[in-house]
Amino acid sequence: MKIAYVITRADDIGGAQVHVRDLTEALLAQGHEVTILAGGSGVFSDELAALGIRHRSIRHLGRAIAPVDDLLALWEIIRALREIQPELVSAHTSKAGLLGRIAGAVLGYPVIFTPHGWAITNRISTRQGWFFRRMESLASLISARIINVCEFEAELAREYRVAPGAKLAVVHNGIADIGEELRADATLQPPRLVMTARMSDQKDHATLLAALSRLKHLDWNLDLIGNGPLENKLKRQAAGLGIANRIRFLGFCGDAAARLREAQIFVLATRYEAFPYSILEAMRAGLPVVATDVGGNREAVIMGQTGLLVPPGDVAALASHLASLIVNPELRKRLGDHGRDRYLAHFTFDQMLAKTLRVYQEVVPAGSAAGRPQSVEGSGRRLEPTAAFAWSNAGVKSKKCD
Repeated sequence: MKIAYVITRADDIGGAQVHVRDLTEALLAQGHEVTILAGGSGVFSDELAALGIRHRSIRHLGRAIAPVDDLLALWEIIRALREIQPELVSAHTSKAGLLGRIAGAVLGYPVIFTPHGWAITNRISTRQGWFFRRMESLASLISARIINVCEFEAELAREYRVAPGAKLAVVHNGIADIGEELRADATLQPPRLVMTARMSDQKDHATLLAALSRLKHLDWNLDLIGNGPLENKLKRQAAGLGIANRIRFLGFCGDAAARLREAQIFVLATRYEAFPYSILEAMRAGLPVVATDVGGNREAVIMGQTGLLVPPGDVAALASHLASLIVNPELRKRLGDHGRDRYLAHFTFDQMLAKTLRVYQEVVPAGSAAGRPQSVEGSGRRLEPTAAFAWSNAGVKSKKCD
């Protein structure tokens, strides 16, 4: 099968880039032909080049709405697709999803769209939410299928009527397994908490710090992996709360897998999500997860079985749940063990790959010129010690762990 991926940004690294990169590597290994079209250049395109993955820069493609640049980006995508002549276009994230679908319609190629978080709700603004819902409703008419990364996202699409139900598919994110040497011991005392996330308003580190300031009487430490525009503000907050001496700001971390191995509790205080990779990475490591009950988080974290869920922005609830785990190593181990079992049962990379290929095969007409994949199941992918975690933190790759 000949596939062209289109994604908005090559200057950033997040879940969408991880998703496209990992699928591309697996598809190439099975003998498919894949080219990635990405907006601009940067850490993502650098990584693709290092891996020997065929890619092209769409110079005018960016996240912000800019009519002139967007038209130029559309023309760039059309020209690139004419040269590639794919059997299937797979467009990822909002801007690339819209332009990729228009380009596919112009050229007559089937396009599958994966939003990685719908930009259709009022979490943006009421006016923007309305605008994007209208745009997505129109774009759904030229979508062969829409792959949602969790059931929550598919339900949003149905609720806001942005696509016919028959076009919606759900394929949960999945990640490759790790060896025993990278699995955590959740029983160690004192417990080390870890949060892997870009330091932005969305991830709401401020609520985590406020919650931990209520637990000064308990013995704990915290690692914050990731960087971003709020890093200095969060450092000042930690100092003002009197907990700075317990926190390590590690920045971008190429060896974040090792950091998770050292931890005993994973926490994600985010305000909104689709289906974050970071939670799956923690479950895979055998860590109990404390996360906000937003997006598809509850599809991974089962309350009281694999972790604990709290309302977003609720300092008291977050402090209470963290305290229950800090003082109870047996509870941490039980939740962590069950979390790893759930990861193995539902969220491995091979499962994601198999389900994704089934959707592709539904869209590409039978008897296509390109051969079918040799095997959908059992790609045999296994994570190298630092491979996926180097991609865990969207943001500027500016420093290594200390």
